[in-house]
Amino acid sequence: MRRLEGSRAVVTGAASGIGRAIAQRFAAEGARVVVGDVDLAAAQSVARELGGECFAQRVDVTRATEVEALVGAAVTRWGGLDVMVNNAGVGVAATVCDTAESDWERVIAVNLSGTFYGVKYAVAAMRACGGGSIINTASIAGLVGVPDRAAYCASKGGVVALTRAAAIDHVHEGIRINCIAPGTVDTPWIGRITAGYADPAQARQTMEARQPHGRFVTPEEIAAMAAYLASSESASVVGAAMIVDGGLTAR
Repeated sequence: MRRLEGSRAVVTGAASGIGRAIAQRFAAEGARVVVGDVDLAAAQSVARELGGECFAQRVDVTRATEVEALVGAAVTRWGGLDVMVNNAGVGVAATVCDTAESDWERVIAVNLSGTFYGVKYAVAAMRACGGGSIINTASIAGLVGVPDRAAYCASKGGVVALTRAAAIDHVHEGIRINCIAPGTVDTPWIGRITAGYADPAQARQTMEARQPHGRFVTPEEIAAMAAYLASSESASVVGAAMIVDGGLTAR
């Protein structure tokens, strides 16, 4: 028996990287998935890969009305929502003093406000179904300081705190809310970060070498944790920040 057989799920930022891996794992576990992303063409490509009843919808998570519509699409199509993954995220490499106000506002809008909207509208939909699981993508940067990631750290720290507060508020409704705190994951985002260095290949090697287990975390490893949190196997996991970082924060 597949762990998510018949579940109705929404995943944001699902056109690539961690979000795509989560959507793929959920579909493999039997879930029907709404592939949400600001890049509709890429989201549609992923939905075609997943097959079945999965479909794509464009969403800009900084806009509350679009997040509400994304959740509403699942409810309209399938009659309810069981799993919500608030995964869409962006980052900028800069200290506080070097962070442009516009970059600060964008990172907070996508990472923190986008998660807030996703939790808000998912809770409303899940109440009608008698419960569900909400999974937010945080980061170890929300738990420890990371050099040159001031805005990102602030936004992900907010995601961790929001997750814990919302979990306590809604656990009595049968809604479990948790977050995953990945370490350095091998996604296209790594390429965008290293592109800003004089020697991108060397920058990648340096980032990989600082991982205690000797490599980047894979998107599939994050997806495995998401599948666990979405399933009944994690029935007593509430308000947790599940670290998947190859030992990076264990030092």
